[in-house]
Amino acid sequence: MRTPDGRECPFYYADAHRRAGMREYCHLVATKPDAAVWTSEICFTCPVPDIKRANHCPDMILQGRIGGKGWRFWQKSRMLIDATCTKSRSRVENPMVGCGRCHGSLTFVVAEEESDDE
Repeated sequence: MRTPDGRECPFYYADAHRRAGMREYCHLVATKPDAAVWTSEICFTCPVPDIKRANHCPDMILQGRIGGKGWRFWQKSRMLIDATCTKSRSRVENPMVGCGRCHGSLTFVVAEEESDDE
């Protein structure tokens, strides 16, 4: 479903039945205590739509939590993402790329150029 900023996110859901009592959910934090703090404004800075667009690995699982305040009181709350790979059973350092173990690397073979000397 499209988030308020127009990106596709598999975890965002908006129940807008005839605009009566519009309810919005983020299934990434729906079962956690952060669900009470979540608002649709967090979607504007959420990295999940970009991660899902860059990496379609079915073995990568995303866990989210809301944070980012701390001593930087001027910053708004944001979604913090932790990714794990079920196939390699390890933490994914860069979710945009993946764990690096599930998918083989691509090898490109470049043929030699033909010469016109003959």
